[in-house]
Amino acid sequence: MNAPAAVEAQELVKTYPGDVQAVQGISFTVAPGEAFGLLGPNGAGKSTTIGMLNTTVAPTAGHAFLGGLDVARHPLGTRAISSVVFQDTVVDQPLTGRQNLELHRKLWGIPSGAGKARLSELAESVDIAGILDRPVATYSGGQRRRMEIVRALLSAPQVLFLDEPTVGLDTRIRHDLFDAVATLRARTGVTIIMTTHYLDEAERLCDRLAIVDAGRIVACDTPSSLLAGLGPEMLDLRVDDPDGVVSVLRRRGIPSGDIIVIGSTITASLRGLSSARVLESLAGSGLGVRSATTRRPTLDDVYLRLTGGRISAPSE
Repeated sequence: MNAPAAVEAQELVKTYPGDVQAVQGISFTVAPGEAFGLLGPNGAGKSTTIGMLNTTVAPTAGHAFLGGLDVARHPLGTRAISSVVFQDTVVDQPLTGRQNLELHRKLWGIPSGAGKARLSELAESVDIAGILDRPVATYSGGQRRRMEIVRALLSAPQVLFLDEPTVGLDTRIRHDLFDAVATLRARTGVTIIMTTHYLDEAERLCDRLAIVDAGRIVACDTPSSLLAGLGPEMLDLRVDDPDGVVSVLRRRGIPSGDIIVIGSTITASLRGLSSARVLESLAGSGLGVRSATTRRPTLDDVYLRLTGGRISAPSE
């Protein structure tokens, strides 16, 4: 018999008072050992979806399963096989890292011998073994996050939920943290469900991505397949007459769906067209082009094409 999916969402809906529709029929399946990302801007419904999967949010409709167990019918059973790293810190800062982790071990009923051995192994893996006897209040943001991930993995969960785990951390610390997460995933085989609006995190860690907009999944595939759908090259233009430039681009064979206009900036997917030929056509038309650059597509381009909005957070 085939093993059950690690995580399955079936038409999940969450409507808050005032008819606020946070999630509107989200469905996906995650295989054991897979890293799956929910990618989208703040307010897209990512964290609410995670909450419905880990028992912290009651769905308005639909079903969620972890390891084949119905989350609504077996909340204790699904909590026993999963762990969560929340957006906000949930550790006791006056305590040392070791005291926090030992408290968590005891609360979960993890035997002392096996638990302490696992604690040491995980702490070494993410390079916090040397600071475990310091108060958590003295940790940097990245060190605190590493400790929270170790805490979440102490119970050897089948599924680890990471809900915006790097919010507020600078770029270098975010990269270091996700190197640590990738190492832990390789060592433990844990299934990871992650929410993020950082594009680099999604590309580096996730096997597949569900792009979420306004409570719905608008695309779901591997990062490479999502990017391949745009072709190999993008053209960014700053122009004086966006409507006129769009007309020229369409005459050059670029479909309307591959052209995004935001103010005086135009982004077009070239799909094998020569950027030099396109720029020649624009120059011949007499339309003003203030700047023109070519680059490889990003997940933000994918999201922009699907929804007309950007995922990217402001530059740090």
